[in-house]
Amino acid sequence: MKKFFALFALLTVSLAPLPAAETVKVVSFSAILTEIARTVGGDAVTVIGLVKPGVDPHEYQPTPGDLKQLAGARLILASGKHLEHYLDKLQAASGSDAVLLKVGDQLPSLAFSGGEHSEDPHWWQSVTNVERATRIVRDALVAADPASAAKFQKNAAASLAQLAALNRWIKQQVALLPRDKRELVTSHDAFQYFARDYGFKIYAIEGIDPDQEASTRQVNDLIDVIRKEGVKAIFLEDTLNPKVSSQITRETGAKIGGTLYADGPGVDADTYEKMQRHNVTTIVEALK
Repeated sequence: MKKFFALFALLTVSLAPLPAAETVKVVSFSAILTEIARTVGGDAVTVIGLVKPGVDPHEYQPTPGDLKQLAGARLILASGKHLEHYLDKLQAASGSDAVLLKVGDQLPSLAFSGGEHSEDPHWWQSVTNVERATRIVRDALVAADPASAAKFQKNAAASLAQLAALNRWIKQQVALLPRDKRELVTSHDAFQYFARDYGFKIYAIEGIDPDQEASTRQVNDLIDVIRKEGVKAIFLEDTLNPKVSSQITRETGAKIGGTLYADGPGVDADTYEKMQRHNVTTIVEALK
């Protein structure tokens, strides 16, 4: 794999304007950023999304075929906040004039006291953060292609209006839950930004990274909390060991509230809005 990293360097340098009629080639390591780039860029960009909806970004590894897509890219989009562990190798290489934009690194972080990461990388669980990300991508595209700036501004404005409407809808739905019922037991710790924005308290069965399996003591402590707080439902992801969820529901009486999309859009909810509407509807219906 090293020889493929060496072929494709990522240098954060200023972009020269494109010739007329040439589109900006964008390569994205985030399904959400792929969607943003396509929406804002319209027909002025060609976006290659390497991490597809339904692919766990924690587990993604660039393949030789994926890395070949970097050739000719003007802009590389990444989630940032240490999610893409392979980016250091990509940055260390040389030979490309592509701009590497770690969008999440420009967004406020929520800190954690332990674990592999010091900050929650799942910034997209906040609609406000996605609005900020839209502006960041818009500005990067304007820098790449100033001649299309008006188009990028118009498309971004329409997208921001949709995100604002989505945020209002979420607040209306969450308002159906009393504040003392906004307790969210999830598979891994991926909803801190959501909890901050909408007044939830999070209890995670596993860590920030779904590979961090819960210990017996952690599971037992969580069972005690669920009993004490009278939590009605727990929410799963495909990565959770079913034995753990079975133990929790058996010993607490809490039900399975449904499956949430934590790491981005899924196959059955393949856009950001569909993901959020699915998650919010699932949470509210299970807890109200």
